[in-house]
Amino acid sequence: MSAAEPARGRVAASLLVASLFAVGLLAACEGASPIGTPPDFSPATATPEQMAMMTPGMGHDPAATTARSPRAASLWTGERGSLLGDNRAIRRGDILTVVIAIDDQAAISNSSSRGRDGTQQMGVQAFFGREARADVPLDPAVQLDSGSAFSGEGSVRRNERLTLRVAATVIEMLPSGVLAISGRQEVRVNNELRELLVSGYVRPADITRQNEVSYDKIAAARISYGGRGQISDMQQPRWGQQVLDLALPF
Repeated sequence: MSAAEPARGRVAASLLVASLFAVGLLAACEGASPIGTPPDFSPATATPEQMAMMTPGMGHDPAATTARSPRAASLWTGERGSLLGDNRAIRRGDILTVVIAIDDQAAISNSSSRGRDGTQQMGVQAFFGREARADVPLDPAVQLDSGSAFSGEGSVRRNERLTLRVAATVIEMLPSGVLAISGRQEVRVNNELRELLVSGYVRPADITRQNEVSYDKIAAARISYGGRGQISDMQQPRWGQQVLDLALPF
């Protein structure tokens, strides 16, 4: 071995350590919150909600306001803007309120046990015509005993409670008349940003006269309540620990 080989090995090891350190530093900088500044709000432009509101069809029909019929001044026109009209969200771009009131409890307990015993014996009275001697008995020649037992118990207890209200926008009206809705709400308090996301499909008949819909009447509902900031970062294990949890087999 030449004198240059150990030097090349130390250089390669140093480069490997430096590369790992750089990758870890970049990952830490990318996942950490800005130092000394609160987390930024998500942009409210170029979102599905804004695009739905910018398309024609929101609110009253412009043609109806320019050419009024003799019945337009009546309180019984049946239009959405009349005294007894229907002001519920029904078009692309309309806004409705989603009421989230989750109070779920679940308790599951399982217990199982299993046992089995078995014995097998085989004897030989004569072996190729030779009788067994007193000191070498042939019966039984083979004896097998087996036994197994299993016992397991498990229990699950969950208690979830969430009460929220969020405004959602009708982003699409399906050919069947079902409305696709999407809503997002962000609140920032003391460098901690709380965000509420809701999306799904709603039947117009399930929207109340107060222009509200309950979460349990939303098909394919996706509700997310979380946040990002300093407190959320402290509640998560660091990226190095997460990598080790995935890599280590024990």
